[in-house]
Amino acid sequence: MASSDQALFHYCLLTLYITAPPTFISLRFLQAPYGKHHRPGWGPTMSPPLAWFLMESPTLWLTFLIFPFGRNFNNPKSFILMSPFLLHYFHRTCIYQIRLYLDNTSQKSGFPVTVALMAFGFNLLNAYLQARCDVD
Repeated sequence: MASSDQALFHYCLLTLYITAPPTFISLRFLQAPYGKHHRPGWGPTMSPPLAWFLMESPTLWLTFLIFPFGRNFNNPKSFILMSPFLLHYFHRTCIYQIRLYLDNTSQKSGFPVTVALMAFGFNLLNAYLQARCDVD
C-alpha cells in the first residue's frame, strides 16, 4: 500500500472521529430538517427522491470501485461480510427513493440541499473507510 494512500485512510478516519462527537451532540438538540421534520430556513430544497439517490449513491459506486482491489477480494468471507452492507445501501439508494417518488405526499416538502450535501460527504467518507480497510 502506498504511503499516500495510507495517509488518506488515516486522515479520513481522523475526520470521522473528530466530526462524530459534535454531530452526536448537535443532533440531540436539533432535528434533521427533512421528512416529517421539514422546516424552512435550511436553504434551497430539492426533490426528496433525488436527494436520497444522490446522497446515498457514493456508498454503492465507491465500494464497487475500491473493494475489488482488496487483498481479500477473492475470499468468500469478504463477500459474505460486504453483502449486507451493499444490500442495505442498494435499498437506500435505489428502492427507497422509488418508493418516495411513488408516494405523492413526499413530493409536497422539499429536501434541504445542505443536508443532502452533508449526507453525501458522510457517505463518501464512510464508503471509503468501509471498502478501503481491505485494500493492499
